[in-house]
Amino acid sequence: MVPDSLWELFERVVPPAPGRPQGGGRRRRGDREVLAAITFVATSGCTWNQLPPGFGLSGVTAFRRFTEWSEARVWAKLHRLVLDELGARGELDWSRCAIDSVSVRALKGGSLTGPNPTDRGKKGSKIHLIVDSQGLPLSIGISAADLHDSQALVPLVRGIPPIRSCRGPRRRRPGKLHGDKGYDYHHLRRWLVSRGIRHRLARKGIGSSRHLGRHRWVVERTVSWLSGCRRLHRRYERKPEHFLAFTAIAATLICHRRLAK
Repeated sequence: MVPDSLWELFERVVPPAPGRPQGGGRRRRGDREVLAAITFVATSGCTWNQLPPGFGLSGVTAFRRFTEWSEARVWAKLHRLVLDELGARGELDWSRCAIDSVSVRALKGGSLTGPNPTDRGKKGSKIHLIVDSQGLPLSIGISAADLHDSQALVPLVRGIPPIRSCRGPRRRRPGKLHGDKGYDYHHLRRWLVSRGIRHRLARKGIGSSRHLGRHRWVVERTVSWLSGCRRLHRRYERKPEHFLAFTAIAATLICHRRLAK
């Protein structure tokens, strides 16, 4: 569940374990064991209580460590570290990036949920993402399902971290951004131009989705890759930080698969 290359990167971002209390107590489970258990929960979609005994720890222990690491923003740091490694090897293509979103049902409610207009008004959340021309996620975010896609463009672009390059300084701006008609607004086009980003946003009633699909299909493929983490098929977490953490884990696994090649 945790390859050596991923574990070496994880060791650079995980906070140090607290010291053992003087009164004794149980031995703290190793971070690699817990990381494997969390990865299993993310990819299999099982609940914490359904964690197989073969991992050698309880679901409560795995959930506590997951919460601890989520509060320390370990998952976002790990995703950025994997992107740095990809950028240093020249594996990221900044020439064309694409933006899109996908809605999931929120079974237990919580913050950042809202009526989903595509699911008969049932409560749900959205996953927003920007990917490079190969479909590698550069920036991710979540919102309520009733938030219009256009409102997520600026935060997502700003959320792209400065990533290492095989030559030159770090980079965080794509050369061109592709999007569907949900992002067809003049103020967004002006903002992208002010950032030095060329836009290719479909126009309502004018732009053809067929031509745009030649470059935007990669983000649709990435959405299907995200569904490989079955924990994202539905939102079970009441806290948005936990749902965002699972989204970051899925994005990290996608990027690490390219890194491992």
